[in-house]
Amino acid sequence: MRMLVPGFEALRRASWVLPLLLALAFAASVAGWLRHSDARDLEEERLTLIADTLSLEARISDWLTAEHAVVDRLALQLPRRVDDQFLLNHPDVAEGLRRLWVGVTVLDANNRVVAHVPHFVPQATPPRERTGVSLDDGGVTAHWSADRPGGGRLIVRFAPTALLRQTVPWWLSQKYDVRLVDALGQRLAQTGSDEAQAGTQGYRISMDPAMRETWLELNTRERHVPWWTTLAGPLMAVFIVLSALASVMLRRQMREVRRAEGEARTEAAWRRAVEDSLTVGLRGRDLEGRVTHVNRAFCDLVGYSAEDLLGSLPPMPYWLPDDMEDSLRRHRRNMAGGAPREGYEARWLRSDGRIVEVMIFEAPLVDAAGRQIGWMGSIVDISARKLAEERERRQTEALAHQARLSTLGEVASALAHQLNQPLAAITGYNAGALRILERTGPPDDMVMEALRRLGEQATEAGRIVQRIRAFLTRRAPQPEVCTMADIVARVLALLKRDLRNLRVEQALPADLPPVNADAVLIEQVLINLIRNAADELQARPQPAPRPHIRISAMLVGQRFVRVDVDDNGPGLQGRGIEQLTTAFYSTKPDGMGMGLAICRSVIEAHHGGMEAGTSALGGARLSFTLPLAEQGPRASVPQDTRQENTP
Repeated sequence: MRMLVPGFEALRRASWVLPLLLALAFAASVAGWLRHSDARDLEEERLTLIADTLSLEARISDWLTAEHAVVDRLALQLPRRVDDQFLLNHPDVAEGLRRLWVGVTVLDANNRVVAHVPHFVPQATPPRERTGVSLDDGGVTAHWSADRPGGGRLIVRFAPTALLRQTVPWWLSQKYDVRLVDALGQRLAQTGSDEAQAGTQGYRISMDPAMRETWLELNTRERHVPWWTTLAGPLMAVFIVLSALASVMLRRQMREVRRAEGEARTEAAWRRAVEDSLTVGLRGRDLEGRVTHVNRAFCDLVGYSAEDLLGSLPPMPYWLPDDMEDSLRRHRRNMAGGAPREGYEARWLRSDGRIVEVMIFEAPLVDAAGRQIGWMGSIVDISARKLAEERERRQTEALAHQARLSTLGEVASALAHQLNQPLAAITGYNAGALRILERTGPPDDMVMEALRRLGEQATEAGRIVQRIRAFLTRRAPQPEVCTMADIVARVLALLKRDLRNLRVEQALPADLPPVNADAVLIEQVLINLIRNAADELQARPQPAPRPHIRISAMLVGQRFVRVDVDDNGPGLQGRGIEQLTTAFYSTKPDGMGMGLAICRSVIEAHHGGMEAGTSALGGARLSFTLPLAEQGPRASVPQDTRQENTP
């Protein structure tokens, strides 16, 4: 920040030139707009010129086409023998001479003149001059030629000047200079001035096929005046000069203001240095509770700048939303002068979302006349002290809890040792009862099946007790080759009563390779995960979608199998596997916080890992990986074979 202050100060000192720069920018924008407007006007004038030229060319072409048709018809109507008097008396010839024609000549097959009528205009119908049109009556003419039946030709000459007189409208001749020129640019006929003036636009279009090697040319008569030669140019120059004078006066005024500000800043800097040297936050408020002063320590404490805090009224931005009523009550008490002299504790919310514990001391703020004008508060951050006290309390609770768990482990180990003999006796008595029933005669099938299942369950209970005892005495797991399908089947059989109201789905590949694991310990891990999911599903408020648990497994890479337990419950709510498997952490009111921690220890003892995430069913997913059993080459894993159990 200190490196930026000189640059900012230099920029502020040069701010007097900003109005002049803005005036120049405004003048430049106006000049650009005027230039663009000139270009747009020129383009519109050119488009209009092109349209008028095309329209006039079509009009002249239509006129010439009609005249040519009259010549062709006259050539067909004339008899074989014709003389000058016959041509002169022919109605089409007389009408053509009255309109446009200059002369009519009849040639025989040998191109000899048979009859010829010179230019003739009857006195009864003199040509009518159009207003505003000045035509050049030079000797340049054009002609049409038509073949006669039986040989010979009819040639009719006409004047381009008369053509323009007949076809150019009066309004067009006032707006443009119209010319007919040949291929070399020589003028054949025209209206208006002889040469195009500077600053005008022109457009030329071919008259072919109505008049071969002839072009129609239109030139505008009004000259285009650039914008800078109009009144706008001097006005913009005067505007820029006045802006420069105003900037000079502003610079002089700013120098005087900076001199006064420098003196005030020197005095304020001394006072601010004293306040900023303190580690205690200072907050000044008026009698209405409006913040009038804060020091740097207070801003660092709440995470807001002084500009954000000065002038603010309750509720303050650093008050906790949940404690808003208590904060308002304390504020009213302090404004009434009831703040404790020994101070009081409060919890504030920093701008970054972190909660800080503070101790506040309030005292009246008195002016030089002895009148109270507000309150001055001293704020001390006691978050570190509170955190140390909380840490010490938790360590004490953790030590007590660990002592209880240690005692519980010893009791569990002793209990497992004591249960071995009763379980062995149950197994022995059950085997003896089976042999006696088999010797005494045909036994009841239902009784025999019940006794066999009793023996299997007693044997399984003995295996579980032995493995739990081994795990509690810190012995390594006893891995063996087993299949996940068998483990899942045994777990679901044991949890049949707990899962009777839930939909349980299995998604296990048919040819999933076997794993190398302690089946009993892995069963306990699965039991813990499934029971946790069932507890979360049964604790949901009603009505809710039907509880759904899915157990799936898949091959991961070439060395591991991953087992997923999914549910459609409320999910993990942002908790990760590290938090869930922390010792003594539990989301259940009566939980010990050791279930998932022990599960993770069992999986890591098998060289696997645990993960937590979001399930495709919408709830939570807890997964663990187990190593594959060493065997020959494995076949590719086929599509899943799904099985659904609804206890």
